[in-house]
Amino acid sequence: MPLSADHTTARLAEYQANPETGPKLLFFSGGTALNGFSQILKRYTHNSIHLVTPYDSGGSSAVLRKAFDMPAVGDLRSRMMALADASLAGHPEVTELFAYRLPTDESQSVLRARVEAMQQRNDRRVQSIPEPVQSIICDFLNYFLESAPKDFHFRRASIGNLILAGGYLSHNRSLDPIALLFSRLVHVRGQVRTVTDECGELKVTTESGREIIGQHRMTGKESQPLNERIASLDLHLPQGSESHLADQERGWINSADLLVFPPGSFYSSILANLLPKGVGKAIMDNPARKVYVPNLGNDPEQFGMTLQEQIEQLERFVARDAGGVLQGRAERCIDILLTDSTLLSGIDAEFLNWLDKRGIQLVDVDLANTEHTDRYDETKLAEALLSLA
Repeated sequence: MPLSADHTTARLAEYQANPETGPKLLFFSGGTALNGFSQILKRYTHNSIHLVTPYDSGGSSAVLRKAFDMPAVGDLRSRMMALADASLAGHPEVTELFAYRLPTDESQSVLRARVEAMQQRNDRRVQSIPEPVQSIICDFLNYFLESAPKDFHFRRASIGNLILAGGYLSHNRSLDPIALLFSRLVHVRGQVRTVTDECGELKVTTESGREIIGQHRMTGKESQPLNERIASLDLHLPQGSESHLADQERGWINSADLLVFPPGSFYSSILANLLPKGVGKAIMDNPARKVYVPNLGNDPEQFGMTLQEQIEQLERFVARDAGGVLQGRAERCIDILLTDSTLLSGIDAEFLNWLDKRGIQLVDVDLANTEHTDRYDETKLAEALLSLA
């Protein structure tokens, strides 16, 4: 149950005073939807856990994936930087370098020369980074440059993504050690990992039978919205391969004090995290409460879906992996629906009755963003979730 107002205020003050002992809130997410929220959250806890998707197939991530047959690292990079210590102790100059993108109005040879200058420490951004971090970054850039194909497309490339790609390639094509290394170097206030290291492309089938492969083709951001309901979501993998949750990520899920399905692209970010085998079972093995925070604004991927259908779809994705784990638990994996009903359509007596029969608690509180009513206020949302942990 949510804490009383006085108790909540005292608990939040305690978290702010000692964020290093704050609760382990785990988020299944992707994209940039939670980056601003994460900057707020790290004021209260340094123990949040973020499992992000490695399936981004647009922009510079697509170029890296094509060149090296690797998972996307953009979401990993951006979430780590959102959670990084912004003080001098956290090396903000690394955050600046990781956020830098190459221009679009220069030739490929000039752009490659820019990256080579960084690798050779002939760039002010790199020169400002202290040792040993500077040497690690230059080593990873060198590995990237030696491995990159001659026709690699550098325009709008994220330098942070290139560094992570070099680290991935130099560590036996594994992202976990690179995420751990940079988390320590920039003092990331939490844990950020991709839900799997394995490469794969998201595939959706719409109600009309259309098959769309590629995350960027289904979000309605880099291409036209689908404008019809999604009937299924799968992971398109090389023939004969499967995607599995690694032991370390299973451990993160098992250790969480609260499991959160947050706002974001419903299929390509939230449900995509549930595709690797073992995720659903790990969720249900953890007795901690599970919270769904629905989108307030329009998500093209949720075309035609009611709030009830969103919850049912979440439960189906968990249940199909958990096997018989849901038996005897009213076949639900959501304990709490957290939202501000004044900003959300779809809360009526019939739906409330359905929630009650399902055993799902509605926590309906003021979470409004006064300027953008299609978004949550990030501080209010963080504090509401912390009160449930």
